[in-house]
Amino acid sequence: MSSDVRFTDFKSDKQPTWCPGCGDFGTMNGMMKALAETGNHPDETFIVAGIGCSGKIGTYMHSYAIHGVHGRALPVGTGVKLANPDLEVMVAGGDGDGYSIGAGHFVHAVRRNVDMSYIVMDNRIYGLTKGQASPTSREDFETSTTPEGPQQPPVNPLALSLAAGGTFIAQSFSTDAKRHAELVRQAIEHDGFGFVNVFSPCVTFNDVDTYDYFRDNLVDLAETDHDPADRDQAKEKILDSSKEYMGILYQEENSVPYEEKHGLTSNMADIGDGAPDDAMDLVREFY
Repeated sequence: MSSDVRFTDFKSDKQPTWCPGCGDFGTMNGMMKALAETGNHPDETFIVAGIGCSGKIGTYMHSYAIHGVHGRALPVGTGVKLANPDLEVMVAGGDGDGYSIGAGHFVHAVRRNVDMSYIVMDNRIYGLTKGQASPTSREDFETSTTPEGPQQPPVNPLALSLAAGGTFIAQSFSTDAKRHAELVRQAIEHDGFGFVNVFSPCVTFNDVDTYDYFRDNLVDLAETDHDPADRDQAKEKILDSSKEYMGILYQEENSVPYEEKHGLTSNMADIGDGAPDDAMDLVREFY
């Protein structure tokens, strides 16, 4: 990894088309800062995104990238990382992309514990399709398609991650630039699957979960006596619906990534004579 990389090295020449004030600007900036701070280089980084406002992020960042299909970013990212463990793989998504159609992939990605990071821009609404309730929308959140609210409890992605055996579970706020970048950096540095749910307000379609709401209600775990190595403490806070938390909820000590457990430490393009000829032909076709 490079030691002289700068934050600006991860900026592409494409101008974001997100709505002015969208939380995704801050989320992306924190991702780029964290990648630079950990010594990664665009040539050593692969960004995977699905569909939704967050899906555009690979275009706005200068690195290897793929814009996949709705809800399928995590299996693509897993494949990239296992094919070339030398790459820093970061998957970006939204609450609709990751916790609805992609929920099954999310649970299995967590339990596999592949050494990659997953950054979710959670605005508690479907923004790209003009404001429908998402899996994380409040039970009484009124939209044009749910005029009386979804009438079902929101998905708790932190609880899903903990139940699936997550080894790094964190929550951030896109406008708290320094803290957000720090949490993403810690997710990158974690040995295993680093999951960060980011409160990334939608200023166009969500007038409930706003910047002011999160500023007034977020509790930073760094300012409490929370021990992220204590699973019981993590469970208590994750299931506490009366508060919104920011920070590392849980981090497993001595986490062993999937690749290490299964001996997948080499770039598949370099495995050479150790594989059948037809298998190597297939690898070279897509490399």
